[in-house]
Amino acid sequence: MNWNDPSLDELLARALAEDLGPGDLTTAALFPEPARAWAAFISREEGVLAGWPLVERIFRRLDAASRFVARARDGDRIGPGQVLAEVEADRRALLAGERLALNFLQRLSGIASLTAQFVRAVEGLPVKILDTRKTAPGLRMLEKYAVRMGGGTNHRLGLFDQVLIKDNHIALAGGLARAVAAARARAPAGARLEVEAGSLDQVREALAAGADMLLLDNMAPDALRAAVKLAGGRVPLEASGSVRLENVRAIAEAGVEYISVGALTHSVRALDIAMKIVP
Repeated sequence: MNWNDPSLDELLARALAEDLGPGDLTTAALFPEPARAWAAFISREEGVLAGWPLVERIFRRLDAASRFVARARDGDRIGPGQVLAEVEADRRALLAGERLALNFLQRLSGIASLTAQFVRAVEGLPVKILDTRKTAPGLRMLEKYAVRMGGGTNHRLGLFDQVLIKDNHIALAGGLARAVAAARARAPAGARLEVEAGSLDQVREALAAGADMLLLDNMAPDALRAAVKLAGGRVPLEASGSVRLENVRAIAEAGVEYISVGALTHSVRALDIAMKIVP
């Protein structure tokens, strides 16, 4: 993750403008004069930390003289009552930035924590947990960073870095084989060509058409095992659709190399983290 990416500054500027508007009325009324204060970020539950560098950027935008003492790093497992970091800044900056900092930290840590649960669920098996494009608009790079902090692997970042032929592409192209042939003819040289297959017949067709990788959509473990046998190691296989913590190991045991999980980002629960002023 490039924390110096200018797009992050643009994102934070918009987020702060959305929350602060022309100013924090409560803080301005209570504390018109500057004064230094300390705040601690404390975890209230077990999970995996992600997003602390973003929190630092938020407070430095509000107070360039902010100081930080990290007690945990992104990717660390954290537990209830653990102090994650301390921040010293103008008390007005602390209060103004509290909610935005927590919004990012809680969401990204929630993604990292859920990803870690999926990774642990398939521990010992030769399979990788992938994310998807089902991310909050404008937050994709941050959310995919959080997936990595939880031990997951990023799938394509967007529509620009891989060919993935799905059901609607196939319908518009007039069939799977036609879609693969057209993509081969026009896609950039070296671009990986993955094809979604929802049945064993489509698996056979995609293999015959020369796909580089198959996405096995919403297949039960028995069907996945049959697809693995059909592929015979010729191309990597990705299982996707209706993947839950309760069934992810059974999916992995079918023999696929990858399992993509949209829930890592589209249904994540924010991790419970608090910011408390230190007297």
